[in-house]
Amino acid sequence: MDKVNRRSFLAAGAAFAGNAFSYTRIKGANDRISLGHIGIGQRGRGLAWIASRLKDSQNVEMTAVCDLWSVNREKAAARAQEAYGRAPRAFQYMEELLALQDVDAVILSTGDFQHAPILKTVVAAGKDAYCEKPFANVLEEAKAARDEVLARKAIVQIGTQHRSEPYQIAVHDLIRTGVLGEVSKYEIVWNYHGPRWRGRPEVKQIREADTDWKRWLLTKPYRPFDPQLYFEFRLYKDFSGGIADQWLSHGIDLCHYFLDDHYPRSVMASGGVFAWKDGRENPDTFQTLLEYPKGFLVSYSTSFGNDSDSFTRIMGKQATLINIGGEGSQRWKIVEEKGNHEDNPYIQRAERYVTLPDNDKLAPTYISDNVPFHMANWLECLRSRKQPNATVHNGFAHAVVCIMAARAYREGKKLYWDPKTESILDHAPAEV
Repeated sequence: MDKVNRRSFLAAGAAFAGNAFSYTRIKGANDRISLGHIGIGQRGRGLAWIASRLKDSQNVEMTAVCDLWSVNREKAAARAQEAYGRAPRAFQYMEELLALQDVDAVILSTGDFQHAPILKTVVAAGKDAYCEKPFANVLEEAKAARDEVLARKAIVQIGTQHRSEPYQIAVHDLIRTGVLGEVSKYEIVWNYHGPRWRGRPEVKQIREADTDWKRWLLTKPYRPFDPQLYFEFRLYKDFSGGIADQWLSHGIDLCHYFLDDHYPRSVMASGGVFAWKDGRENPDTFQTLLEYPKGFLVSYSTSFGNDSDSFTRIMGKQATLINIGGEGSQRWKIVEEKGNHEDNPYIQRAERYVTLPDNDKLAPTYISDNVPFHMANWLECLRSRKQPNATVHNGFAHAVVCIMAARAYREGKKLYWDPKTESILDHAPAEV
């Protein structure tokens, strides 16, 4: 097949619009769900493994794989053959996969900057999708992908998987009882000691002849082939928001889920490359402040130069919820708010850990990215046609935060969200 240029990619959605939509056919319990997978790198391997673990309980099979790089593509095909007992169809270009009428849904785990444009094309081709986070890091691309999903009534799960985890659901339900009282502040501190996202071994393995560099760039301006950029794109500002895209997306999505407030009123941010001066453009030390319409402040902070204890703290007038550990920690405790230490330095406050209804054991301070809850929820929704736990609306909301935080850092400005026009402003929107 001839290489497909960026212009033809952007027009692909229109070409697929005439296809029969697979999601108009409701799958019965005994019907196999046929999956395709686009972009099968590091995270993609994890998602493919999860799907293979659900092959019997969800009656699902990976029947087609696609990756621009031949090495990823061949490894993905081999793993699928081992998992399902027969080889999937393997393609370099997604248009070939999307033309397959028997593929019902697609897992999408390409580079961050590719998520929204490719999701738009996938949905226009009549496929449901599981799309990794961040949903987008360009606002107009986020709008276009969201609108396509809504217009086609596709079942799309965004990969903010914590929404499907039992302990996070338990915390959500506890907050809904009003136990915290009025919340005024939500703090997130997640740290890591190391040059995160630098040093991928694939950098030394890839050859330009084995991929399609121009196609990988997608909507970005052409630049010479750069294997570091190809695999370590999270470090470069034209392709990723770095910490904002990768970690803030998870943290703020849980905040939205817990407190039922979805778009910030304003965002400020600061940071820099303070720990790892290795050519990275995105900060290794980052902090952002967000104000929400319900009347609470969110602070988010990450350092890659120190592994000091990470935590999340939701502060209400009646109680505080404290998460012990970093991104993915399941260990939450609730502490009553009573008096203050200035009046009584020996004050004692009642506290208890959040447990599950059928399990009173102390939750661990971690969870694997490869647990099945989120994928299983999506597969179930493919049959029921109900919306999954992390909808395109949720993805759009976390993308707005990530985009605003990255811009606020780069521009040194306080930015505002205008919900009426869905635009980012450098001044507060006019009151109606």
